[in-house]
Amino acid sequence: MSFVLAIDQGTTSSRAIVFRGDISIAAKAQQEFPQHFPASGWVEHEPEDIWTSTVMVCREAIEHAGISAKNIAAIGITNQRETTVVWDRATGQAVHRAIVWQDRRTADICAKLKAEGREGVISQKTGLIIDPYFSGTKVAWILDHVPGARARAARGELMFGTVDCYLLWRLTGGKVHATDATNASRTLLFNIHTGQWDDELLEIIGVPRSMLPEVKDSSARFGESTPDLFGGAIAISGIAGDQQAATIGQACFRPGMMKSTYGTGCFALLNTGTTPVVSKNKLLTTVAYQLDGKRTYALEGSIFVAGSAVQWLRDGLGIIKHAAETGPLADQSDSMQSVYLVPAFVGMGAPYWNPRVRGALFGLTRNTGPAELVHAALESVCYQTYDLWAAMRADWPSSETASVVLRVDGGMTASDWTMQRLADLLDAPVDRPVIQETTALGAAYLAGLNAGVYPEPTKFADNWRLEHRFKPNMSQATRERKLAGWARAVKGVLASDEGEG
Repeated sequence: MSFVLAIDQGTTSSRAIVFRGDISIAAKAQQEFPQHFPASGWVEHEPEDIWTSTVMVCREAIEHAGISAKNIAAIGITNQRETTVVWDRATGQAVHRAIVWQDRRTADICAKLKAEGREGVISQKTGLIIDPYFSGTKVAWILDHVPGARARAARGELMFGTVDCYLLWRLTGGKVHATDATNASRTLLFNIHTGQWDDELLEIIGVPRSMLPEVKDSSARFGESTPDLFGGAIAISGIAGDQQAATIGQACFRPGMMKSTYGTGCFALLNTGTTPVVSKNKLLTTVAYQLDGKRTYALEGSIFVAGSAVQWLRDGLGIIKHAAETGPLADQSDSMQSVYLVPAFVGMGAPYWNPRVRGALFGLTRNTGPAELVHAALESVCYQTYDLWAAMRADWPSSETASVVLRVDGGMTASDWTMQRLADLLDAPVDRPVIQETTALGAAYLAGLNAGVYPEPTKFADNWRLEHRFKPNMSQATRERKLAGWARAVKGVLASDEGEG
């Protein structure tokens, strides 16, 4: 049993990857599923779509690998975090579509909590800020807007889970209702210092304790899949939210190591070791992973729009057909123009955290065309990463002495142009690994660690391999001029403070 099956359940697709004992990939499968946008700023998924696509890609990957359930030592799950599912304990039916992490409908609930002066206690206990991004207010919204849901929850009839928890429950035939510490730490309901659900937080946000899953280590025996799913029962022994899984897949086990993942959004995590660092710059303090009951913490910065800016160029503006066109187009842009895109399509994430503002373009001229817009879109991801980078270094002075290299992964890292511009603007090396599937690899590692397939973290870290290092190659004067232009553009967007709440 030298194979591990990783489930990577993402925002726009479900993926399954079969890893061998040497962490090479035996097979993979992927399926997109529908997104639902019932109102401005609202994003939903059908839980059944999440489930059926996950089962399908698992079966496909197992078949393509030419193996059967008996060859698979364990399943690891990684998931889009904060996305919230509430379902019936008896029937397994979701009472509402899943509310996705990007969804902003609970802005009013968040504003009310802030007005009541709750931010201090919530931030102190959770390491998070009050924002619609997190799961807790999404659960409260479902309980208050689905007829009879709050009364049913009070009677113990409803369950809450993030996507990992929902998949685990379905995979085990409804036998196991559990999550790991990384996913729990993104709910606004979990005390990251005690490692427990917190009664005061539950009361403030209005979520009954009976709905909540058990919280376990990220590498633990969670249960096993029902034999009918994959032709035999398979142990499920690793779970982590996608950004924490990518941190593990990038082998960022030492304090001071940092990774940034470029998917739909962009998420940067800085390992701060056993100390939860309190941010003065609106970054999040989160659980990076929990092994053997010990929590390792990270500072995290979340950008809501990264790869989705490229999707906007393709689907919204129609100026590209494929993401691969962006680098060559950006290269052709007019160097005399300074066009800035602030892609606040759903508000701004760290370090600004303003859900009300909307995006804007600055510096347009009569000669601005597709190449300049593509250039601005790719560069916006680099500028946003710079803002996180600067905030992290200010929050954790130890990072000034740490060897500063950014490890990157995710779809956008395929663009050499973007990665080079990132290195230029950070004035630091950017390392792209050989194995790009770092999120799935992190989930596989956690499962394989528990199952005895993979070694302890320091030995696993020895397997990390560099594919390409992008070194900074921009003059200080150019860098400073460009960063100053970006800062002015962001200031302009924040000053507008418009849009739907």
